[in-house]
Amino acid sequence: MSAAAETERAWRARLDTPVRWVGAASGLAVNALVSFSPEPDVDLLYGFPVFGLCVMGGVFAADVVARPSPGRLRVAEVAPRRIRDHLPRFLTAALVTQAVVLTVLLIVAAATGSEDADGRAGRALSVACPKGTQLFSPWPGPYYAWPTLGGLALGTVACALLLRHVTARRGSDDQRRTSVRAAVGAWGVVVTAPLFAVSLTMGVAVLSMSCAGGMKSVALWGLAVTALTSALTASHCLGVLLLPQAYIKARP
Repeated sequence: MSAAAETERAWRARLDTPVRWVGAASGLAVNALVSFSPEPDVDLLYGFPVFGLCVMGGVFAADVVARPSPGRLRVAEVAPRRIRDHLPRFLTAALVTQAVVLTVLLIVAAATGSEDADGRAGRALSVACPKGTQLFSPWPGPYYAWPTLGGLALGTVACALLLRHVTARRGSDDQRRTSVRAAVGAWGVVVTAPLFAVSLTMGVAVLSMSCAGGMKSVALWGLAVTALTSALTASHCLGVLLLPQAYIKARP
């Protein structure tokens, strides 16, 4: 490789992390704008998924900026590369599990959602108690569930495309592993940010119930553990994205 090509590659690599920071900052900026919405629950149930998609967009942009320019054609032994060989196994398994949990919670919330006090469908939970019907809002029913699932699907497709590009292109195994870890981390934010918002919103609604009996405690514990786990996982994923040097030597 020529000195000019080496210099260009180093320059592109230095831009990788700052562009990821820009993606995360743009997600915070978008959330600041969402906060001005007259709907008090918009920032929690819509803002978190939007933040995750902005983070994924930042990683996509960083990959485009840091992508090595095509050099002269070289002939070498062809060795097939598999995406799974570069994936961080434990983190990927944890994120897939949380994605399943998020999907299940959204399906349950959509199936139990009802009209709120203003007659808007899919925004509240109605519970029949001996003293009368209780209405809890906000509730991540269909009004919030389908956009969140759509964001999850979009982020998953973007992550899959990015993993495919990173694995197929030239470069060292360490470079590919770092880029793959960043892509998985971005998808982790896409998964864990809405999972935290959904589980927290459902937990607050369940906590407010006065006639749920023993099921209330079980649901509260489950939702509390889910919210805590998703928050810790999101923090780890952001660390993978924004502080990649701390994870370069980590095993997949």
